[in-house]
Amino acid sequence: MTTPTQTVHVNLAERSYDIEIGSENIDRAGPLLTGVGKVSHVVLITDENVQQPHAVGVAKSLVNASIEVDVLAIEPGEPNKSVDMAAALWEGLLELGTDRKSVVVAVGGGVVGDLAGFIAATFARGIRFFQVPTSLLAQVDSSVGGKVGVNLPGAKNMVGAFLQPMGVLIDTTTLRTLDARQYRSGLGEVVKYGVILDADLFDYLETNVTGLLARDDAVLTEVIARCCRLKADVVEQDEREETGVRAVLNYGHTFAHPLETLGGYGEILHGEAVAIGMLCASRLAERLGRIDAALTDRQHKLFSALGLPVDLPDLDPDEILRAMTHDKKVEHGKLRFVLPSRMGHVELVADVDPEDVRAALFSPR
Repeated sequence: MTTPTQTVHVNLAERSYDIEIGSENIDRAGPLLTGVGKVSHVVLITDENVQQPHAVGVAKSLVNASIEVDVLAIEPGEPNKSVDMAAALWEGLLELGTDRKSVVVAVGGGVVGDLAGFIAATFARGIRFFQVPTSLLAQVDSSVGGKVGVNLPGAKNMVGAFLQPMGVLIDTTTLRTLDARQYRSGLGEVVKYGVILDADLFDYLETNVTGLLARDDAVLTEVIARCCRLKADVVEQDEREETGVRAVLNYGHTFAHPLETLGGYGEILHGEAVAIGMLCASRLAERLGRIDAALTDRQHKLFSALGLPVDLPDLDPDEILRAMTHDKKVEHGKLRFVLPSRMGHVELVADVDPEDVRAALFSPR
């Protein structure tokens, strides 16, 4: 039985767009794209893991809508979200005769979406962009809000731009082809939304662990729609991360990004690093007297039930602290952290003692 479709509207004046969330709806790509603008040529960017069957399905839908489609497939993996790969794709678009009227369509996970969006934001000084995220991580987080970019060897997502898509199409059935570790990685970001913005969502996740692990379409449609709505609410208030409101979305990330960078991109997955980073941030909040241990324990228990890592990998704490200085939330050389004050609410906390940060890396229990 097909799960009823939900639509989340992102209200950003002339940059507004809809996120359609459902199951077995990937053939809606053509009608959705032509419904929001005149389109005659698409460059579809995907990776070799997603090309069959998802990118092919999207391409067929676009062709059926009388759109010319060219496909560029990259090797999968975080190391390919790089300046070198961006340069190769720019050349590819040039060879295909891409112009200002063309549209870049991203079909894949967060790496493909971030990279393809960066290509769209920069080629010919900016062309239109449409997202079809096929990983849970991309569906609940990276495909929403317009952040696009690439990694530098020493810092994740340090080169990029803001480019809102024309729209986002999410088909929960694409998650059935995702390997178990990648799927669980996406659940790390799902849990994050409950902690930072929605205590009821956290309760829902705790009571629906079985459905989440079974990839139940009805549970996933509800969870993805709630996460997208929560992120959209934040983006509508702080589209370009100028007021500090959007910083709440980075809960756990000040710890997580160094784990990804030092471990070598791809060795520890983003959602895995976020799960560990959230627990570190929660322990830091405990040390600062902002919460009690029960809130950290709830997160620990849920992450464990979902099969996500909860312990710091074998990395040098001094290296982790040094890597944190490259975080985009550093202000005048001072580290700032997004820390919980209760379930469903976090705040940006400045000027934290590095020794407290070091202590928070490891669980005392």
